[in-house]
Amino acid sequence: MTIRYQTFPPTPAEYFTLFETTGWNADPQLTPTDLAKALVSSWYMISVYDDGRLIGFGRVVTDTIHAMIYDLIVAPDYQRQGIGGEILDRLVKRSQTARIRDIQLFCATGKREFYERHGFEVRPDDGPGMQYCKNGSSASP
Repeated sequence: MTIRYQTFPPTPAEYFTLFETTGWNADPQLTPTDLAKALVSSWYMISVYDDGRLIGFGRVVTDTIHAMIYDLIVAPDYQRQGIGGEILDRLVKRSQTARIRDIQLFCATGKREFYERHGFEVRPDDGPGMQYCKNGSSASP
């Protein structure tokens, strides 16, 4: 096992294959082309490879004041080995180095404690923040 952390984007095909492991690709189904557009629109990313296979990924989208972390993904057979934490820490460190004011993310169900261990806090229920919902249901997974 030779784990390498890199700061260049994966190919759309690699990203799609890893993305499919999450169960997030529900209606509307995203394609490799859709994910390629997301990569181009990202400010910073970490791609993690083991012997040429993309096994982890995370990206930041920012306006240079506020940032959002998206798609922190680790292949199921590589989870619980510290890879996700390392990706997250590198994304946060780069954002802090760029003097980004705040870093936010949407936490997948069951992952709250992971993010709290890395310095994130749940926003208060009475705090600002909303998500657009199409037809009364969440437009994103």
